[in-house]
Amino acid sequence: MPAAFSISPAVDLIDVPRRIALAGLPAGAEVTIAAETPRDGHVWRAEAVFAAGADGSIDLERDAPLLGDYAGVAGMGLIWAQTGQGELFPADLSHPLETTLTARIGGEHAATGHFSQILMAKGVTRHPVAEDGVIGTLFLPADAGPHPAIMILNGSGGGINEPRAALWASHGVAALALGYFGAPGLPKYISNTPLEYFARGLDWLRARVRPLNDFIAVAGQSRGGELALLLGATFPDKVSAVLGYVPSAFVHSGQAAADPAPGLGRDGPGWTLDGNPLVHQWQDNATASWKPYDEATDTRRNADAMLTALGDPAAMARARIPVERIAGPVLLLSGGDDGAWPSDLYSLIVQSSLLAAGHPHEVLWKNWPAAGHSILFPHTPATRIAHRHPVSGIATTMGGTPAANAGANVGAWETALAFVRRHGGQAG
Repeated sequence: MPAAFSISPAVDLIDVPRRIALAGLPAGAEVTIAAETPRDGHVWRAEAVFAAGADGSIDLERDAPLLGDYAGVAGMGLIWAQTGQGELFPADLSHPLETTLTARIGGEHAATGHFSQILMAKGVTRHPVAEDGVIGTLFLPADAGPHPAIMILNGSGGGINEPRAALWASHGVAALALGYFGAPGLPKYISNTPLEYFARGLDWLRARVRPLNDFIAVAGQSRGGELALLLGATFPDKVSAVLGYVPSAFVHSGQAAADPAPGLGRDGPGWTLDGNPLVHQWQDNATASWKPYDEATDTRRNADAMLTALGDPAAMARARIPVERIAGPVLLLSGGDDGAWPSDLYSLIVQSSLLAAGHPHEVLWKNWPAAGHSILFPHTPATRIAHRHPVSGIATTMGGTPAANAGANVGAWETALAFVRRHGGQAG
């Protein structure tokens, strides 16, 4: 019997793990398995060497590689260990990600297999939004609904997070990926972003989709996680639930995404309300210093600078997000090796503040101790840890390891999906 791959399921949503096995091999043979995935015009690749069992089989959920781009047993290791250039997702999210697996023995081809990761389920529709001052992309589930709704906010890289919104819609949640800077028709920088813009976005989403049980969650990553908590605390009548991915417990300055103009910059305001800048943690702070970041001779970690600000309790108290004003459940997702800022400590502060205030709704905090700041998307490459910031151009590390970040990517998504289903009235 010739060698052959068994991949199950061969076609499904991107958040569904695949069972990848290979049979019909010579017992004990060393087999190199490679995975190649074209991503927005560039091929991403990983490979590893395995020893076939006595029955001539290899099962990625059972067998650890002898050597290669990842270590240990990991059913989707050949995906999260991939490296490459460019974006992870195609510009057209209706096109699935197609992965080709090849097996070689001693340089000779042994087998080929394929599987597809779908970002948009059949019937999900994409609607660009540029009306009433709101800019983003709305993804609607295939059926008529009504559905719970969610607003997706990016972090300091700006732009519009369409892949995450498309996946939410594929699971029956109306999802608006809202842009607020770094996209056509929007400011280039985060500096002086008015919170009223997001209130307008929430009102637009509510009027457009008429959500199930009037439920609208706000989910954000990094600066978007800070923003999600801010919006829940500032507009509690508009926000039904908050999902904070690697969030902050404090209002931060413009930092890496700031307008470099005089009077702004990384120590200038990031957010405004009623035309006034919000007090941030770097403001009149006696201990805050950029030296641990600016003077780093090895890998720069923004978190090292952020920790210096904690030495001035009065300044931090002025900048604390009043999360006790949030009128719904809160989910916090963090990494213990966060290189951008201490999202685990920040999440602990948020959780403690809510519990101390007797918050009447669920407060759920999930932390992955070895993961970094890039807790993003399930079953995608997790190898981009150090990078140049898309706005500032400064090279820095986000922390964690590919394996730890890949685990957090899956765990965070599963937790978030269950959280919204639980509180949005949606069937599992």
